[in-house]
Amino acid sequence: MINRYSRKELTTIWSEENKYKIWLDVEIAAAQAMEKLGQIPKGVSAIVRKKAKINVARIHTIETKVKHDVIAFLTSITEKVGIDARYLHQGMTSSDVLDTSFNIQLVQSGKILLKDIDLILKILKRQARKHKFTPCIGRSHGIHAEPITFGLKLASFYEEFKRNRKRLVDAIDEVSSCALSGAVGTFANINPNVEKHVAKKLGLKIEPISTQVIPRDRHAFYFSVLGIIAGSVERAATEIRHLQRSEVYELQEYFSKGQKGSSAMPHKKNPILSENLTGLSRMVRSYVTPALENIALWHERDISHSSVERNIGPDANITLDFALNRLANILDKMIIYPKKMIQNINLTKGLIFSQEIMLELTKKGLSREKSYKIVQSYSKKCFSENKNLFDLILKDKLIMSKISKSKLSSIFNYSSHFKNVNLIFKRVFK
Repeated sequence: MINRYSRKELTTIWSEENKYKIWLDVEIAAAQAMEKLGQIPKGVSAIVRKKAKINVARIHTIETKVKHDVIAFLTSITEKVGIDARYLHQGMTSSDVLDTSFNIQLVQSGKILLKDIDLILKILKRQARKHKFTPCIGRSHGIHAEPITFGLKLASFYEEFKRNRKRLVDAIDEVSSCALSGAVGTFANINPNVEKHVAKKLGLKIEPISTQVIPRDRHAFYFSVLGIIAGSVERAATEIRHLQRSEVYELQEYFSKGQKGSSAMPHKKNPILSENLTGLSRMVRSYVTPALENIALWHERDISHSSVERNIGPDANITLDFALNRLANILDKMIIYPKKMIQNINLTKGLIFSQEIMLELTKKGLSREKSYKIVQSYSKKCFSENKNLFDLILKDKLIMSKISKSKLSSIFNYSSHFKNVNLIFKRVFK
């Protein structure tokens, strides 16, 4: 992952230093369990804890010779601990350390991502309430449909991120498993109580049945959830990008003092942060497919998943963390233009009230088909001749024989569209 799209908290979790520290925690916890079971001398775990030092450069040096990262790690620990280190890793296989530690890193990352989502939820809630009754046009297919409020738009994002939070909680739970079952997962040379102790010590659950690895459907679920969250980030970013277009301009990203929008055109204020989020979201989603393909391994174990996870583990989590924080910043500082929203509502000169006219005619005895045809014909004329729909309808004798002028005036009032806003807000922010 490149520094440009990284935040320190996540990069620390995925640092080599932290990875090896977790490996050491797993080995020490296993040694503690073996001491209690009388399998190794008492005090070994304490000696290892005191003397062991993580030296990333030394581990890499040893690995260039032995071509095995776990062996290189254990060798470097032995160099510091001495003869007592021979009791480490008794009956264990590399995957016991690698998989359990990888899951711990995912859990650590997931908890920070939860904090990121909580921040977005907090900002969306505040902004939605502030703009609860700020009128704006609702669009379908990119075309003006009927009035909504900007608060409803934000409430929609809030509800989506609530679902994302729940999904992420479930995904963290899914990967919170520990496996110390030895070669091919049979516990032939390691007591199952060691696994039980390590799981409890490190805040994990025991894996009910592992082969020589923790089943990768768990990880596929986790990364799939990250992909869904990235999709939600892009949905919000896409909305902001559209609303900042010159032809729309209902809001814009915060533009700081001294910021430049274009090297060529001094007037430009581009939605670069939202565009950036669109690209980052694509990256996070791209990690889902290899995570799904990791599920199918040969027999009890192969390492085709390993190179994938060394990439997507840090990249997916670090990228999404950065994206969520960037989105939170955009939502917090975005500039809203309520007057422009009103202008856009009135842009189509009353066309957005066509449904209510049609419905009122059906209530007065006309068929839906006839009502639709009449209103559609005036709507086309309104659009093609740039005339106000209200004025055109007012001149139609058939319609005015069915609908009074006062009723027609009440139809051309967008406030009637907001009568259930409070109800929707209660559903969302209950």
